[in-house]
Amino acid sequence: MAGCLLAAQAQGMSLSLVDAAAVLLGALAAHVGVNALNEHHDFQSGLDLLTQRTPFSGGSGALPAHPALAPLAWRMGVGCLALAALIGVGLLARHAAAWPVLLPVGLAGLALAAAYTPWITRHPWWCLMAPGLGFGPLMGWGTVSVLVGVQAPAAAWWLPMVSFFLVNNLLLLNQFPDVDADRSVGRLTLPMQIGRARCAHLVGLQSGLAYALVVGLVLAGRLPVAALAGLLTAPLAWQVWRGAVKHADAPQDLLPTLGRNVALTLLTPVLVALGVVVGLR
Repeated sequence: MAGCLLAAQAQGMSLSLVDAAAVLLGALAAHVGVNALNEHHDFQSGLDLLTQRTPFSGGSGALPAHPALAPLAWRMGVGCLALAALIGVGLLARHAAAWPVLLPVGLAGLALAAAYTPWITRHPWWCLMAPGLGFGPLMGWGTVSVLVGVQAPAAAWWLPMVSFFLVNNLLLLNQFPDVDADRSVGRLTLPMQIGRARCAHLVGLQSGLAYALVVGLVLAGRLPVAALAGLLTAPLAWQVWRGAVKHADAPQDLLPTLGRNVALTLLTPVLVALGVVVGLR
């Protein structure tokens, strides 16, 4: 949304609340849909019964406790993705000029959501990037194309990459405690393929890339200097990286680092967005 504010300001536009509400509802529907399908698949595969649950484990754990709800979870997943698709069709009808971006982005998002658990989780590099693609470029670019238009300033298209790197890290680090359980049901995540120790350094690299992107956009004059507020979380990112390196093979000791990583993923884009808003006033 910060990218949309920046783009709207540059073009002297005001954002449509109706379109913003539709975009938000579509994003929420897609998010709920993929989570519900993932929960159903994990229950059906037996993964839920093998996972040593932590506060950061995927899924709610509701289906093992209430197996009769499994069909409802599947219907919820399919229904929410269908709702997201219908909202996308409606936005395409309202914004014909957004087709070159919104149509491929929407189709890619639906494909990621449907394929995540049965296919993507068996391909390590896709598994790494899929969460970030969904919450970063796909949602971000779709939002910009609808609320501002395809002629939006370059920064509006680059900003979602901050979330791309951070959300990738969120899911990657959360996979560390689940390596044995995931392997038992046929998943192949990056910690399995290259090891948790190497993945810990990848966490540090992706955090660094997120900060470098913000700094680069400011230096290029594409973002206001106030957007550097996002760098206030750099000490937290350092703690996450060091914790991941130190406790890569000790899942219980890793739990505080997982909590810090959640805070890092949420706070950094918020601070960048606040900086953009303040810088435009």
